[in-house]
Amino acid sequence: MSGLEGKVLAGERIGLEEAFEIYQWPLARIGEAAHVRRDLAKGKDYEGRGKEVVTYMVDRNINYTNVCDVYCKFCAFYRTEKDADHYVLSQDQIDRKIDELVAVGGNQILLQGGHHPKLGLEWYLNLLRHLRGKYPQVNIHGFSPPEFNHFAEVFGMKLEEVIEKFREAGLGSIPGGGAEILVDRVRQKIAPRKCGSDAWLRVMEIAHGMGIRSSATMMFGHVETPAERIEHLQRLRDLQDRTGGFTAFICWTFQPEHTVLKAEKTGSHEYLRMQALSRIFLDNIPNVQSSWVTQGPAMGQVALKFGANDFGSLMMEENVVSSAGTSFRLDVKEMRRLIQEAGYEPRQRNNEYELVEIAAPELVA
Repeated sequence: MSGLEGKVLAGERIGLEEAFEIYQWPLARIGEAAHVRRDLAKGKDYEGRGKEVVTYMVDRNINYTNVCDVYCKFCAFYRTEKDADHYVLSQDQIDRKIDELVAVGGNQILLQGGHHPKLGLEWYLNLLRHLRGKYPQVNIHGFSPPEFNHFAEVFGMKLEEVIEKFREAGLGSIPGGGAEILVDRVRQKIAPRKCGSDAWLRVMEIAHGMGIRSSATMMFGHVETPAERIEHLQRLRDLQDRTGGFTAFICWTFQPEHTVLKAEKTGSHEYLRMQALSRIFLDNIPNVQSSWVTQGPAMGQVALKFGANDFGSLMMEENVVSSAGTSFRLDVKEMRRLIQEAGYEPRQRNNEYELVEIAAPELVA
């Protein structure tokens, strides 16, 4: 087979113009190509069984505060300090959430909040030291790049200093949140007070240089163009070429309900198309995660045939997406069933995508 399709199926790197051409392929064709790229990427993992394995994680999202002064137009979660339902969780409240996670074999928390204008450096460092000391077996996957840019500004410190202090206090890895689309035209329209694309990427480059791994994300289906989505992917791939610090890529569609930003809800066919293109284009990011949290369990299962090798996480708690009107929940037993029905071996993992055996499926509900 020759031409662009042959290049894709051979696992070769594709360029921007080629990516836009692939984007326009029929959905079934791009899905089949992405599935081949998935198998090429994963064939040597897990003692050669990578193609047969689909991983998942048992973790919990902990939003330590909903106070935020960025006011993103796509967000239905944030509150101001004047709102009656604003909060900042105490250490005891966070501990209780982690105790519940550990009881069912969970091994990670996703710790994120709004851009609170008044929480000081020691509040965060004390929390991290406390969690690392009390729960050494739980990875702290926390604080997105926009949060770190916010911290540097509020604390009057260099980014490098802030990230290093958080690492020393117990931060294990950084989630890819806040990327949205890494094109400043788009960011100015949907979140003008949030850090720009260069600032987002700089946090990740600094962190990777310190040995802190991270995920990469994309939220699409609002004001961006397909070309801007591909530009986003290019910027992630370029950074990964330099650092190798991204463990996985996750994309999802904008959820418009209860938000200021008005846009038609993007359909699942477009989600599958973009996930497939991402798998083909991001040839240096080994893992692609299915987004059943926004698309629903059935479509999350279908996504395993469109380039994904990971079913995401149990998410014992999820507040941000559900605030925008989308709420899907699964337990481990159901996740494993969906993976098996798709023809794969379900295996629990950690943040480094190493296989672990912790959670008993019948215990997690």
